[in-house]
Amino acid sequence: MSNSTTSIQSSPEVANSIDIGDYTLNYHDQGEGEAVLLIHGSGPGVTSWANWRGIIPDLSERLRVIAPDMLGFGYSKCPDDKVLDTDAWVESLISLLDALQIERASIVGNSFGGAIALALAKKYPERANKLVLMGAAGLSFPLTDGLDKVWGYQPTVEAMRGLMEVFAYDHSIINNDLVQMRYEASIRDDVQTRFEQLFPEPRQAGIEMLASSEDEIRSLPHSTLIIHGRDDLVIPLEVSERLLRLISKSQLHVFGECGHWVQIEKAEEFTQLLINFFDK
Repeated sequence: MSNSTTSIQSSPEVANSIDIGDYTLNYHDQGEGEAVLLIHGSGPGVTSWANWRGIIPDLSERLRVIAPDMLGFGYSKCPDDKVLDTDAWVESLISLLDALQIERASIVGNSFGGAIALALAKKYPERANKLVLMGAAGLSFPLTDGLDKVWGYQPTVEAMRGLMEVFAYDHSIINNDLVQMRYEASIRDDVQTRFEQLFPEPRQAGIEMLASSEDEIRSLPHSTLIIHGRDDLVIPLEVSERLLRLISKSQLHVFGECGHWVQIEKAEEFTQLLINFFDK
């Protein structure tokens, strides 16, 4: 495998760039020590920095934090005809860990990222240390109105405001600047074109593509922290409750008055949960 890495200084969302095969990953690499891989969700215009910026500074004081833009999202690049599915996303993450000479990492997956974390741990159990699943997909469940709005997003400022209100329980954190910032991110370059190709109708098929079987999840040996907002309109709390029953070494923390954005709405508490979990 041929790869090279460079560092680019511009937007805070753009960090390090590494070429692996026919694609380029944009990724953040901060801190020292045991590695933690952060896998973001699948919202329109999302980047790893937008998803995790509230927790990377504190986590990187204790751990080496690796946070890539997944293929098809953000500032990572791949050929237009590259098939993006669970296998492709898992293999790109393993290739990134290989290129960075990281043999084993704990994995934090948010929503879509939770499904990829489960798939990676299933296929490469020796590469995953501990797992954190936050508002995670990864099991089959009926498509929610919230997830249908996320994956079916068509760019307008008002549509983005509507999505923010789906993501967050506390609408007071949604201001015009945030809406405008996320809207502009969703229309940058070819972002929307790529986004529409990832989870087309019928969108239930996207859920099934990301889902592992219950037997596969039941076989996972990893210590797992499951986190969910009780009032999540995108991924139902019931999914995390099922994961708790399936994964033998698991615990579930549920935040009341919290939607799909646990890492934003409950940033301090969320970060402390992670630190406590990784310190054990």
